[in-house]
Amino acid sequence: MDHAELLGFLESVRAGRTTPSEGVERLKNLPFEDLGFAKIDHHRCLRLGYPEVIFARGKTPSQVAGIVRGMLRAKSTHNILITHANENTFDAVAKLTRRSLRRASATQFFPLSGTITIRRNKNILGKGLILVITAGTSDIPVAEEALITAEMLGNRAEALYDVGVAGLHRLIHHRPKLAEARVVICVAGMEGALPSVVAGLVGVPVIAVPTSIGYGASFGGVAALLSMLNSCASNVSVVNIDNGFGAACVASAINRL
Repeated sequence: MDHAELLGFLESVRAGRTTPSEGVERLKNLPFEDLGFAKIDHHRCLRLGYPEVIFARGKTPSQVAGIVRGMLRAKSTHNILITHANENTFDAVAKLTRRSLRRASATQFFPLSGTITIRRNKNILGKGLILVITAGTSDIPVAEEALITAEMLGNRAEALYDVGVAGLHRLIHHRPKLAEARVVICVAGMEGALPSVVAGLVGVPVIAVPTSIGYGASFGGVAALLSMLNSCASNVSVVNIDNGFGAACVASAINRL
């Protein structure tokens, strides 16, 4: 339940379209619903502006489907996002949503990033463009997670792939798109140099995402992480290794200011 839905609900009770007993029935599982194995935070959208997102890794397909079922039962209209999922989880969720939403197209699986989306609205809440950039093609899975998350949180988002420092002419070619962005998410592995270059070209926040892509001395993304943390560009902020989701959440919060 977000701010607009809460206002609409209260207006419905006041106007008599919803009886007090119906109102109690709807509110009794708020602010969270205890499923035993999980507690669904139904008020997160009201507090933070975006709903709880399901991290599927370590959860069984039936557990993920159970959380989705609880979200659908709450009768909210927010989009539902599941990260780090696999085909088995998607099959369980798609079977559920086909019954609940009466349409299979509402649920999509993006195997490259392991992301599942259940789209229930296309509201644009962000004020501008979130641009997601990768240094290389191998960074795309993390970037796709950021791109999809940004879109599901109500932002206009676009991607530029494979524009790293090994060929800076590829990045410079997109200067107009860089100038259009309100927030840039920059995803890079190896030595993690691209965010510093991008930040020197734009006057907006650059959220750097180190990836675990690289050879032995990259230490699974630690080299890129340290490089980004030591950036000489003053408009760079850094999230954890491979955390495209976290980068998109921060970018979304900035884009709504």
